[in-house]
Amino acid sequence: MNIKRFYQGELGSLIQPGKVLALYGPRRAGKTTLLKDFLSSFPGKYFLGSGEDKSVRDVLSSEDVNLIRSSFSGYELVVIDEAQSIPNVGKGLKLLVDHLPEVKVIASGSSSFELANTIGEPLTGRKKTLTLYPVSAIEIASEFGNMVLRQRLEELLIYGSYPEVLTTVNFKDKAELLLELRDSYLFKDILSFEKVRNADKLHQLLTLLVFQVGKEVSLSELGSQLGLSKQTVERYLELLEKTFVIFRVSGFSRNLRSEVTKTKRYYFYDNGVMNAVINNFNLLHLRADVGALWENYLTSERLKKQTYHRFFSNNYFWRTYERQELDWLEERDGNLFAYEFKWGDKLPKAPKLWRENYPQSEYQVINQKNFTDFVL
Repeated sequence: MNIKRFYQGELGSLIQPGKVLALYGPRRAGKTTLLKDFLSSFPGKYFLGSGEDKSVRDVLSSEDVNLIRSSFSGYELVVIDEAQSIPNVGKGLKLLVDHLPEVKVIASGSSSFELANTIGEPLTGRKKTLTLYPVSAIEIASEFGNMVLRQRLEELLIYGSYPEVLTTVNFKDKAELLLELRDSYLFKDILSFEKVRNADKLHQLLTLLVFQVGKEVSLSELGSQLGLSKQTVERYLELLEKTFVIFRVSGFSRNLRSEVTKTKRYYFYDNGVMNAVINNFNLLHLRADVGALWENYLTSERLKKQTYHRFFSNNYFWRTYERQELDWLEERDGNLFAYEFKWGDKLPKAPKLWRENYPQSEYQVINQKNFTDFVL
């Protein structure tokens, strides 16, 4: 199975002379493959290099205008993969686009915090940002149709949608790839860039998060279970977010006294990674956590949809101290859209307190019958 990525037909229209297109995303999500596919039909002269190549790193970190200009003059497009490996890469790219304004530039990186911190300020007004996630439901349906998405739903809930995993046929091989991803790549940027040496604690933290998907997370309780301070847990969570392992959702409130707002919920960008953390690839009929798998899949795919189709939303969950709750809430264009996720066929009504206080909001239950509308 070879899947055309969402940005594959768009990169040509997004790159501009004198600007940097910054492509972020988790490791192994397909950024390098996307760039190579794009370059295979690029009509002009281009340079493709990696920030892990010492010669590329030396030039772009030199802050030497003459060296940068002489190295990259004559190219219509300069592509730097693994750009997060270059010290002060933002300054180097700024000098490149300032002194060779006719050149188009793409910089890709697996670590959003490292690349964003070094690119952001130097390239203010000179860059556009894209995020490439593991393969989305949108891309699967676009390539093979909605029915294939439905046919492979259980597989997606268990093994996720990293490109290499998705295109591997044998389930045992899928599991092995995910375990390798867990052990070799998941913490690579954190351990190398942030000098966090305790990978075991990171793994233990993620294990706790797996069992709390769809539930509020207390940093103090996590710290107590891990033997870490609340501040250290908070820092680890932030790093895991910025390396595209997890993302958080806050509680929604319009200042009703009964609404819970101080805690967060955490989800994984990929179900396969989530299952690899706890080394559980059992079929759904053998699982006690199908509801959590379903909720994680829907939230991560919804996030991809929002990003790729560029519709902007503030995302929340909603819960009261009386334990009335909604799984997913979107605030868009001044309107509220509430969603409840159910793996089975039940169609519960919106909670009474929600209906009373937000009567103008829309409400929908997302289940196996209608999930394609939600994620596509």
